[in-house]
Amino acid sequence: MSAPLPRTRHFLLTYTLAPAYLDRRPAFRAEHLALARAAAGRGELLLGGALDPAEEAVLLFAGDDAGPAEAFARADPYVANGLVSAWRVREWLTVVGEGAVNPL
Repeated sequence: MSAPLPRTRHFLLTYTLAPAYLDRRPAFRAEHLALARAAAGRGELLLGGALDPAEEAVLLFAGDDAGPAEAFARADPYVANGLVSAWRVREWLTVVGEGAVNPL
């Protein structure tokens, strides 16, 4: 396992989930989770999961730029197979809590 990347910035990858997401998820879940575990093992993905109700999902990435989050979305079988209808990556300017990039 590689050493974690320096946590210089945080990025949120947000997914808008398709209406049939829960019904179609089982066919792609193992591959999706393998991708997520690999990203977590590299120190890129810190947390991820669907919101309740399952209309959106949020994944928290750390690193020097948005590249790992964007690459994750492009490689994700949920995106490739239409379980995700839209996605975007935004920088999250963290200021409070352990691990905040710009603590105040």
